[in-house]
Amino acid sequence: MATRKGRRSAARRRRQALQQAAFGCGALLLVLLVVFWSAIWPYVLGVVVLGAVGTSAWWLWRTDRLVRSRDRAWRHGEEVKAGRRTLAEVDVMSGTEFEELVAALCRRDGCKEIRRVGGSGDNGADVRGRLPDGRTMVIQCKRYAPSRAIASHEVRDLRGAQAHFDADVAIFVTTTRFSRQAEDFAVNNGILAIHRNHLGLWNNGACLEALISVNGAGQGDATHLRRWKRTYGKRGET
Repeated sequence: MATRKGRRSAARRRRQALQQAAFGCGALLLVLLVVFWSAIWPYVLGVVVLGAVGTSAWWLWRTDRLVRSRDRAWRHGEEVKAGRRTLAEVDVMSGTEFEELVAALCRRDGCKEIRRVGGSGDNGADVRGRLPDGRTMVIQCKRYAPSRAIASHEVRDLRGAQAHFDADVAIFVTTTRFSRQAEDFAVNNGILAIHRNHLGLWNNGACLEALISVNGAGQGDATHLRRWKRTYGKRGET
């Protein structure tokens, strides 16, 4: 008990000594300022001015950053409301979120009776509805990594779903590309194959029906585009 009191007393004396030293340094500094004020006041004024300029510059920089950040957030919010996401955002969506995005894009373009039906027992159709002209459609959605390719059997499954639902139009939407066999099967069987490049166009405002005219063209990144040109360029296709 006595030892504990001794430690408390020693700590109190150290605090008092530090306070006295700080007070003494402050008093000495004040005396020096008074004595040498005529000599040092320009330097003091310079420090104050530089501090004010630096503070103002920091405040302007921070305000500009906040304004830019809020503007980006507002623009992104408006794009989200319009049904648009960056492809990087689409890549990290769940399968259900991707299906909802596709359904929202269809509604944006005037399609009717759009409903997401993906899940177990969907019979190969993730989204169903009608085009603006009244034709019925079934849509298969595959959110794959860009490095993957849609195999032909997946497009054939959609052809079966089209027959099952007696739909006028079948649409396959993916975040990647189609293999050559899958693309050939889609084009030859009247299936609209929306690959990553066309998904980007659709997502950024192109109308769904406008993509029909470019079905089977221009898919993939630069490497895939070069491969596509080597394969189809000799046929005169564009």
